[in-house]
Amino acid sequence: MTVVKPQTKPKIGDEITLPNGKRVTVRNVGIPIVEPPPAVCDDPLCPWHGHLKVRTKLMEVTVEKMRMHKAAVVIHEWTHYIRKYNRYERRRRRIKVRVPECIELKPGDRVIIAETRPLSKTISWVVIGKRE
Repeated sequence: MTVVKPQTKPKIGDEITLPNGKRVTVRNVGIPIVEPPPAVCDDPLCPWHGHLKVRTKLMEVTVEKMRMHKAAVVIHEWTHYIRKYNRYERRRRRIKVRVPECIELKPGDRVIIAETRPLSKTISWVVIGKRE
């Protein structure tokens, strides 16, 4: 797989030629709050440069581990109200996500993930953007 970082940030609809001669078009994933990443890849399971479609479920989560190849473990935290005690409790869930090659992550980053078709036994989410 090839990753190229052009001089200018690519916009939706731009067509970029990679060093191996392959032409990649930046797709519109249908989510207006997220912009395409600054790099371009030829990964077929990238929502921006490949053919992977995303669904409308979105979450902003924190990256916990980056030990897998093209995948990561993220933590989704939320509060849950307990009516009996009139209190809130914090809950968390670990989710395995696919990380396209054009998005660079490290543990502790805040990212936006979107639901997609099952990519493996445990992965049904893909990273579509990074919060600055």
